[in-house]
Amino acid sequence: MLDFKNISVHYGQQDVLSGVTFRVNKGDRIGVVGPNGSGKSTLFKIVLGEMATDTGELVIENDPRIGWTRQNPEPDTPEETLLEYSLKGIPGLSEMEARIHELEDLLYSGAAETASSQTLLKELGDLQTKFEHLGGYDMETRVKVALGGLGFSVEEFSKPFKSFSGGWRMRAELSRVLASKPDLLLLDEPSNYLDLPAVEWLQRYLKTYDGTLMLISHDRYLLRTLTSIIVEVDAGTATRYEGDLDYYLREREVRFEHLKAAKENQDRHREQLQRFVDRFRATASKAAQAQSRQKQIDKIDEVRIVLPKRYTQSGRLRLAPPPPSGMEMFRSEDIVFSYDGVRNVLNGISFNVTRGDKIALIGYNGLGKTTLMRILAGTRKPTSGKAILGHNVVPGYLSQEFAETIPPDVTVYRNAKNVWDAHGGGPEKQFRNQLGAFGFDENDVEKPAGVLSGGEKIRLAFLRLFLAAPNFLLLDEPTTHLDLDGRRLLQDALKKYPGTILLVSHDIDFVRAVATSVLEITPGDLRLYPGGYDYYCEKKAEAAASRPAAQADVRAAARPAAQDDAERKLTSKELRQMRAAERAKSAPRIKELKRKVECAEKKIDELQAALDESSAELFNPTPTTDFAEVNRKVRTLQFEIDRYTLEWEEAAEELEKMT
Repeated sequence: MLDFKNISVHYGQQDVLSGVTFRVNKGDRIGVVGPNGSGKSTLFKIVLGEMATDTGELVIENDPRIGWTRQNPEPDTPEETLLEYSLKGIPGLSEMEARIHELEDLLYSGAAETASSQTLLKELGDLQTKFEHLGGYDMETRVKVALGGLGFSVEEFSKPFKSFSGGWRMRAELSRVLASKPDLLLLDEPSNYLDLPAVEWLQRYLKTYDGTLMLISHDRYLLRTLTSIIVEVDAGTATRYEGDLDYYLREREVRFEHLKAAKENQDRHREQLQRFVDRFRATASKAAQAQSRQKQIDKIDEVRIVLPKRYTQSGRLRLAPPPPSGMEMFRSEDIVFSYDGVRNVLNGISFNVTRGDKIALIGYNGLGKTTLMRILAGTRKPTSGKAILGHNVVPGYLSQEFAETIPPDVTVYRNAKNVWDAHGGGPEKQFRNQLGAFGFDENDVEKPAGVLSGGEKIRLAFLRLFLAAPNFLLLDEPTTHLDLDGRRLLQDALKKYPGTILLVSHDIDFVRAVATSVLEITPGDLRLYPGGYDYYCEKKAEAAASRPAAQADVRAAARPAAQDDAERKLTSKELRQMRAAERAKSAPRIKELKRKVECAEKKIDELQAALDESSAELFNPTPTTDFAEVNRKVRTLQFEIDRYTLEWEEAAEELEKMT
């Protein structure tokens, strides 16, 4: 399908790609990996025709339909809705549909002359066949499924596309591309704008995609589960590994050892030649021999072996032990938070964090994860309720925008020294040791922060964080700017760290490795799962599979006898008061659930009536029946019925538990 032949690309004096040669066959599922800035996105730009090569050529066979996400999606008109934008994933499809309707109107109205009706019928048949082949008849259903899976509510489908933020626009762009069913799908870091539940959905969706996939990602979970071939882009070259991610990780070490040995031999040979040239170039009797050896040096320089960046810039990350603190790190009591005083982002949140906990905060975007992190860090105050830090607790907050908070024109040394001095300072030698512990040597410290790679920036961010001596780490998407090796480096450091951590991340493998418990935030609720990510998934699956009655039986059977004894010791009046208080506390939620159930039932009845009417039209057509339009309407109605039925089931199940 794609044949890269000896491709080279240069930016000024920098060789981004040099002599890249590999092939992508039809049906391949390829993960494209490598350090940040190594040229991965450049490969995609060449495929899309956005960038020309300096040498070599790309051969694209059989004219495949290519799907990719644009970096700055914009609507065609200010009024264009989210759904309308997302339906435009296949170029020309809407124009094709309009032409089909136009031809059908001409034929059914009898406006076409008899002589031309056969021509119109043939054009209509050809267009309908092509439209069906492109998936036009079920395009809307696929788009709605993708939008829902990526976190959009049904109510948002009709909102103007321009009203959404950049991150949500990228989700819409992704749904538009996925629903178009391209022959070749190019995805560049698709999980960057997704929360963890949406990453899980994306993985399931792409698992069933039957075209050719090229995925640029640092997300090991997506790479491991979706790709069977790895192409590593590093040091200007691209190497194809005929195996999955785990095969690549093993094989690259073997290849590196061979490459390292070859480089050592080459450097040793060149050094010997250079010594001879330096010694005898001015000696008349040896001048010819010196000149011959200089030519050998020139030939070696033309094919100089370059080690991959991931080995030369891997660095290290050693986190200092946390200062002592009390057992309770944080406690919240009925926290409510609102930015505008109208809509609550957090509503009645209560939980506590104990020393040594490593908690992953999980939930859809927009439910207040970052807001909650800011409250814990002290950069936001709750609208009501209490947020209480424990004895001697020093939070260290790493926000999603950490790269923007580091002054780009200030050197690594000064960026760190300013923090060091602000927190008491100390001997210069001790400060230099801190720099070294985070992988910065004498060649790095005078670099401006703006020229650092993503991995170097996060090491600098962690250095600044730890110079303030925190004992409660609050990490909001810390892996976003890291490549595979940078993520492994951070993951290993946090696993060994004996302090307390609360983190938000969309990297499932990272969460699975670091977190020992999961705190799930949902609309109106917060629940702690006292186990790792796999335990959380297991419990969620069990909850989804069990019925409310069975759950009630399990809870009753598991209730400790001591609890029964305690209740029996209470007077009947006290019991009535307790139950009345519980009912009063849950009354607003019960009222809301009843409203949801009633609205869903009403909507299902309306949709079912419309579906019955459309189905009857299919079985008893009239001369003016537009079969394509009616079919599309039937599919849309069925999708809406399924969605509202799911909402009804969820609300009814929760209501049954509470009443």
